[in-house]
Amino acid sequence: MEPLALYLLVALGAAVAGFVQGLSGFAFGLVAISIWAWTVEPRLAAVLATFGALTGQLIAAFSQKRSFDKRLLLPFVVGGLAGVPLGVWLLPRLDVAVFKACLGALLVVWCPAMLMARNLPRVTVGGRAADAVAGLAGGLCSGVGGFAGAIPTLWCTLRRMDKDAQRAVIQNFNLAMLTVAFALHLGAGNVGLAMLPMLAIVAGCVLVPVLLGARLYVGISDAAFRQIVLGLLTVSGVMLLASSVPTLLQR
Repeated sequence: MEPLALYLLVALGAAVAGFVQGLSGFAFGLVAISIWAWTVEPRLAAVLATFGALTGQLIAAFSQKRSFDKRLLLPFVVGGLAGVPLGVWLLPRLDVAVFKACLGALLVVWCPAMLMARNLPRVTVGGRAADAVAGLAGGLCSGVGGFAGAIPTLWCTLRRMDKDAQRAVIQNFNLAMLTVAFALHLGAGNVGLAMLPMLAIVAGCVLVPVLLGARLYVGISDAAFRQIVLGLLTVSGVMLLASSVPTLLQR
């Protein structure tokens, strides 16, 4: 792909993903990589997604007042901190197509089922240990591709948290995981000078969409927020399958 076309594609992915992140509190990596996966090299896409998601969370942190329950958040963060180094270590060793296909299949099967079954009982089993496992999965995904929030968000939805509690947990969890993940990418030498123009494009294209999405969030009810989150997760799953299954079939 020509450099200009590649830069435009990176800008488009960052803008769309930034709006979705501002609205839902997560999903930057899932949305961005689903757009970038067709042409952007996987390791570069992972670094850009991690950086873009971190930039969006920092913008939200400085532009909005955040309150959160430390007792509720702590298990997610502890599990996530164990998962991030594992994800970064796995990135150069992982079959990215298989990983995307598995995550996409999970989202495509489970999220529509939750949308259609409106009266699913609230999941209460597992307590903080289960929250930590969800955080571990999110941390691993953060290290691999910058999409820390997918599994923890799905778990919070199963827990039937109200939208403000869920958003607070996911936003603060993502901020912690993405900070660690990007630092590990830097330490591992995954961020080179050649990436700086694309990192600058991502940062510039995230700013306004994140703020627009956050403003739209204010007027959404709990039920509408749940539908948006599950819908976004489903679409992300479809896109992950669309980018991975053809690759697997060609083998």
